Amino acid sequence: AVLSRIDAGQEQLGRRIHYSQNDLVEYSPVTEKHLTDGMTVRELCSAAITMSDNTAANLLLTTIGGPKELTAFLHNMGDHVTRLDRWEPELNEAIPNDERDTTMPVAMATTLRKLLTGELLTLASRQQLIDWMEADKVAGPLLRSALPAGWFIADKSGAGERGSRGIIAALGPDGKPSRIVVIYTTGSQATMDERNRQIAEIGASLIKHW
Repeated sequence: AVLSRIDAGQEQLGRRIHYSQNDLVEYSPVTEKHLTDGMTVRELCSAAITMSDNTAANLLLTTIGGPKELTAFLHNMGDHVTRLDRWEPELNEAIPNDERDTTMPVAMATTLRKLLTGELLTLASRQQLIDWMEADKVAGPLLRSALPAGWFIADKSGAGERGSRGIIAALGPDGKPSRIVVIYTTGSQATMDERNRQIAEIGASLIKHW
């Protein structure tokens, strides 16, 4: 949604956003270091995608008008399943049978494919999104740990309460993405390390039957 606004001339990657201690939420490893100088939209996008920085996500969400506007953006691109209702970190609550802040694997796979390969974004913005996802620094124990040498992956992982863990990715052999993979788990009593291993095992099975 941010890159769409960039393409439309409504936002600039170089615009600096200033914020305060009151804006910081749980798990903000990058934004907590820039309270005095702020961060550019580009830097916030990188922090949100490559480091899962929650404050960066909230600040970017503010630039597009909040959760309802993100949901509207998704609806406009044909995704009538995915919805965002709250901000970080409340959106990670994962209450059973609560439709707030939810999606489905097929819906997210379709949306990610449109963002990465469709005409929704300019070529430059599509490449920028892929670059950020390829530089993901917090998803190493998941699909990346199962990839053979030479495989390409651009991904974004997430975690929530009640054993929730997930990842969306574009991956493929020969250094090129050829398929979209979306994995979501929830309701597990497993530790985070165990959930990571489970997703890695799913990834290994996917690659075996590629």
